Amino acid sequence: MKFTLNWLKDHLETECSLSEICDGLVRLGHEVEEVVDPAQSLSDFRIVEIKEAQPHPEADRLQLCVVDDNGSILQIVCGAPNARAGLKTVLAPIGTYVPAIDIIIKKGLIRGQESNGMLCAFSELGLDGDSDGIIELPDDAPLGTSYIEYADLNDPVIEIAITPNRGDCLGVRGIARDLSAASIGRMKPLDTSECKGEFDSPIHWALSPDTVEIVPRVTGRYFQDVANKSSPEWMARRLISIGQRPISALVDITNYIMMDLGRPLHAFDADKISGDTLFIRRANAGEKILALNEKEYECTPDMLVIGDRDGADDIAGIMGGERTGITDDTQNLFLEIAIFDPISVAATGRTLNINSDARYRFERGLDGESPDLLSGYIARFVQSICGGKISREVSVGAGVTWQRCVYFNPELTQQLTGIELAHPQQRQILNELGFIIEPGEDKTWNVTPPAWRNDIDGQADLVEEIIRVAGYDKLPMVPLPRLSVIAQPAYSQEQLRPIHLRRMLAAAGLNEAVTFSFMAQSDAALFGGGDDALTLVNPISSELDCMRPSILPNLLNALSRNMNRGIKNVRLFEIGPVFHGTDEASQTLSCAGVLNGDYQIGDWQDKARCVDVFDAKKIMEKICETLGVSSQSIQLNTPGPAWFHPGQSANMMLGKTAIGSFGMIHPEILAAFDIKVPVAAFDCNINAIPLPRHKNVARPLLKLSTFQPVERDFAFVLDEEVSAAKLLRAVRAAAKDKISDIGIFDVYEGAEIGDGKKSIAVKIQLTPDEATFTEAELQQISADIIASVEKQCAGKLRG
Repeated sequence: MKFTLNWLKDHLETECSLSEICDGLVRLGHEVEEVVDPAQSLSDFRIVEIKEAQPHPEADRLQLCVVDDNGSILQIVCGAPNARAGLKTVLAPIGTYVPAIDIIIKKGLIRGQESNGMLCAFSELGLDGDSDGIIELPDDAPLGTSYIEYADLNDPVIEIAITPNRGDCLGVRGIARDLSAASIGRMKPLDTSECKGEFDSPIHWALSPDTVEIVPRVTGRYFQDVANKSSPEWMARRLISIGQRPISALVDITNYIMMDLGRPLHAFDADKISGDTLFIRRANAGEKILALNEKEYECTPDMLVIGDRDGADDIAGIMGGERTGITDDTQNLFLEIAIFDPISVAATGRTLNINSDARYRFERGLDGESPDLLSGYIARFVQSICGGKISREVSVGAGVTWQRCVYFNPELTQQLTGIELAHPQQRQILNELGFIIEPGEDKTWNVTPPAWRNDIDGQADLVEEIIRVAGYDKLPMVPLPRLSVIAQPAYSQEQLRPIHLRRMLAAAGLNEAVTFSFMAQSDAALFGGGDDALTLVNPISSELDCMRPSILPNLLNALSRNMNRGIKNVRLFEIGPVFHGTDEASQTLSCAGVLNGDYQIGDWQDKARCVDVFDAKKIMEKICETLGVSSQSIQLNTPGPAWFHPGQSANMMLGKTAIGSFGMIHPEILAAFDIKVPVAAFDCNINAIPLPRHKNVARPLLKLSTFQPVERDFAFVLDEEVSAAKLLRAVRAAAKDKISDIGIFDVYEGAEIGDGKKSIAVKIQLTPDEATFTEAELQQISADIIASVEKQCAGKLRG
């Protein structure tokens, strides 16, 4: 919502400064988004007179102008075609900042001639006007005077944000009313007396019976022999300042009243109306209207339209039609002031995709009394500018039933806000805002909101009105009560898990991505999703129409975009929800990531190594470790899900529960995402990993042995389907409290050990606790390890 300071003062008598008014708006809940004050940006531009204008000796299109700057004579080089002796114009002196062209005027030489300033065009000041040359002013313009003061352009423009419930502040008068209630001035009266008119209107209303509920009140007047000339300069200047383009007096009046009083109007050229009746009805199926924006719209039967016997020519509450629209030749006017159902207007606007200032106000609710209350004021306003004769009012509809009573206990203000306000002060604030108060039982009030406050429904709304006018700065600073002597943790264990995972993955060299929780249905289908039950009814994009079953498709899309921009070695991860069904239990928290390129960058010592399945596995093990799961408790099942390579993937199991998967993305999936290089990925279901049983998750005390460790190597012959992880578990189980480290250092398959067999060599480190191992103890540990491997893996010691 934009308005100027002088415009506001048409409705508000105040001595407050611009900054005080802006501060008051913020306190009242109206966020000030911008203040444009021409007095600050254009104050240095002043009026001068050109005394002489001679051709430049070195340039055909330039002139040497001798300028009188209120007694000071300057030479200025000017290229404007209208620069001439005797012309009064506007000077930007040396040191002036010219906002429209973003330069600071400096003294200089132009083709060898000294220039001491710049003579300005309207466009260079950021103003509307003839920009073919420099500004031309009347002969009586006073020299040395500031141009913006002379042209009355020093009117600051204020732009504020209006919350959806405050439709009453979509007019300057509504804003003035709020400021008046906050003691930032006094509201000026508005002449809303009746205008009786001189004759009966030749045009009447006809309301269809099925529209009575959505058209509670419509009034109209006929204006005869009006002069649709250019708007008065003051009105045009105000409309321009808020971004409205002046068109003609009649059109500009409707726009001005809408911005001034928050009251949309619609003007018909009465001579273009076929017949003597305007019908308010629902549209016929397929009925088309050519609107004022020169676009044709096809209406549906649930839309409200206004038309004559030749058909509809107005989308009610949104936009008028071109057939009966105002032109420069309009002599007779029929002016509509209506109240339409906000929901009906909003639904029609969304269906037709029309956003207009009228729709914006109608769908937020208007003053139910305004069609009758403002009819006289608007009629006189039109006549004062365009002349003509005014008809008597014609109307239809029983009116808006806006009267309602809200029971209110003034003690509730202190209970809800902690601010103690005397009851008389609360009463005064509500009265200033237009509320009517009658005493109720037990010191309570029966409060009737004004017709323009459709948003007031209960006691809490009244408390909000009282407090925002009294000032939110009066809220007392009260510390929250301490419920426990010992400070409680800010996060639960479940909330800490994503935080710890982000820290770990970032330390591992991955970058966090944040993507939408939905994706294209075709992408979801590749990862086990895409069910119709998970598609969106109203997606923000056709490519984002399905809830994601996995984060991996979004990360693959992000990886593809990065690769297309020449970025190598992409490492991305994301923690967020995934969806496998419509019930709450089907939404889980996932941690997924993708890696491509070189995991190890080559140099003169080492060769480069591309990412592989073991890099993804390592990250998954780190995730489990961060979530409190020992790698010894994890089993691997191969292959992984269908979107992974069947020979280079696995599911990670915790008992019988699948907690995630990892591997190389399947080549067919990579082709679907237009990725031509191998990609490793991991996907962990965080919710599937149980929380630690003990709340104390501190690391155990580090115990270091004072005795020398012993290393032993074992090579076992196993069936080729036995995994290395199973072998390691069997070895560790035989001497769990003695083995401090274990690892695989060789794998062999060949004819020497037989078909279907493989040899895995294991190196273990044994660390004693109380005394150095004896030879007998070492032999017993070795025998236990061999027996454990034979029992659990059917493996034998290689000879």
